[in-house]
Amino acid sequence: MKITETPFKGLFIIEPSVFEDDRGYFLESWNQQKFRENGLDFTFVQDNQSMSSANVLRGLHFQLPPWEQGKLIRVFQGSVLDVAVDLRKDQPTFGKHFSLVISEKLKNMLWIPPGFAHGFLTLEDHTVFFYKSTNFYNRESDSGIFWNDPDLGIDWGIEDPIVSEKDQNAMRFRDFNSPF
Repeated sequence: MKITETPFKGLFIIEPSVFEDDRGYFLESWNQQKFRENGLDFTFVQDNQSMSSANVLRGLHFQLPPWEQGKLIRVFQGSVLDVAVDLRKDQPTFGKHFSLVISEKLKNMLWIPPGFAHGFLTLEDHTVFFYKSTNFYNRESDSGIFWNDPDLGIDWGIEDPIVSEKDQNAMRFRDFNSPF
């Protein structure tokens, strides 16, 4: 397993060891001991999965303290452009974003620590997106930043994605007073 820290403190790209032969493949997507050995020590309490058509954009979502979540992201089928926006005021990367293609083919993952907004754009039909989270979902703590906020400058690579009404009406980044 290869774990690489991004320019964002605590945000890691994870590339599991994949063992392939004519039958298919095997990989460990989560091994608490190996993650701990690399300084990633957390407990997961909830798994979430979604399936989407191509060009569906979900996000940018996060939960407010004390319900903030760390997420281990992966794609079972298809591919996504995954985006994490740093909401941690004390970091030099505050208000900046990191993006990565995560796919069934690449078998890569992304660890997003608490204090980030998260979203993704599906790049293929029938994309199955999965993540483990370190805290339970709490409706009252649920929040989001407008996916196409010009202050964030995210290049989603698409003009008109399929977006929920909730995500179309999310707050602007400049109106967000970060508790992180």
